[in-house]
Amino acid sequence: MSFKTIFKQYDWNTLEKEIYEVTTAEVAQVLQKEKIALEDFKALISPAAKPFLEQMAQRSNQLTKKRFGNTIQMYIPMYLSNECQNICTYCGFSMTNKIPRKTLTDAEILKEVAKIKSLGYDHILLVTGEANKTVGVSYIKHAIELIKNNFSNISMEVQPLDQEEYEALVAAGLYAVLVYQETYHEATYKVHHPKGKKSNFQYRLDTPDRLGKAGIHKIGIGALFGLEDWRVDSFYTALHLRYLQKTYWKTKYSISFPRLRPFEGDVAPKVEMTDSDLVQLICAYRLLDEDVELSMSTRESEKFRDHIIHLGITSISAESKTNPGGYSVAPQSLEQFEISDERSTAEIKAMIQSQGYEVVFKDWDKAYS
Repeated sequence: MSFKTIFKQYDWNTLEKEIYEVTTAEVAQVLQKEKIALEDFKALISPAAKPFLEQMAQRSNQLTKKRFGNTIQMYIPMYLSNECQNICTYCGFSMTNKIPRKTLTDAEILKEVAKIKSLGYDHILLVTGEANKTVGVSYIKHAIELIKNNFSNISMEVQPLDQEEYEALVAAGLYAVLVYQETYHEATYKVHHPKGKKSNFQYRLDTPDRLGKAGIHKIGIGALFGLEDWRVDSFYTALHLRYLQKTYWKTKYSISFPRLRPFEGDVAPKVEMTDSDLVQLICAYRLLDEDVELSMSTRESEKFRDHIIHLGITSISAESKTNPGGYSVAPQSLEQFEISDERSTAEIKAMIQSQGYEVVFKDWDKAYS
């Protein structure tokens, strides 16, 4: 069995109706529970939960401190390539965008690594466009082997791969993989991914299963908010999380919260997700699950990121460059999307510490794997 079996048991329109019909009385009942079930999650992400946001935030803060203490992990992405064979309507790397393409050489990778290490980071997230011929498994495996002695662990966000390919990368030193479904609404997914390997909805949906079978240490999942109704997509993400936790119980999990950001070509969000909505969702996930890691990128504004430190987030990026070579090589290549919080690592670190938290610059140490 794979998540596909579970996925087919749910209907998008039915879920949407159930979420929007939740009453304030039902939300109040859910918040009285010590243990929040998946069915209760519908109430926490419903419009009816808005009056309870402060209560949810306080409980989220308590649960996060109970599990993670007063720590916030800082991370940084390193883009290896912006070459891509897919058409994605919302992405700057889309094959249809006539932009300068760049894939880093070994020397350029090491130059980027030196800069990132100088900022204090001891773990790294490798990112590429989805171009199998240029930045396929052999290129990624080589990059991991090239840099693994510089970091406690290495994560990646690249094209979905087959199980045996993940197994080869795990053997080479890969620690975690982030793979976002973008949207769990299959028809909308096909509209935004009309061409390329990424157009295969079912193959992408099964990717976390292949990762779990390959024995990866951590899997990151999520949806891109703006393509469809964020509440329904978030329920499917929670459903996916619960299935993975039960099936691949040795693996750690994280959830990210990307909202559509401007890029070359642009696409307007179909459904707006306000700052208040995002706060509600962060708290809802924490109430559902004490152990899941919740991550916030530089897509969000300085003001917003300053205020969500206490709400359940466990990791936050800083000084992110979303173009290959952006830290030191500085090629003329397009960024994947515009970042909003452009503060330096030192500034973000100071902000976190000013709120009473300790900054952690690495994930789990390989010595304890």
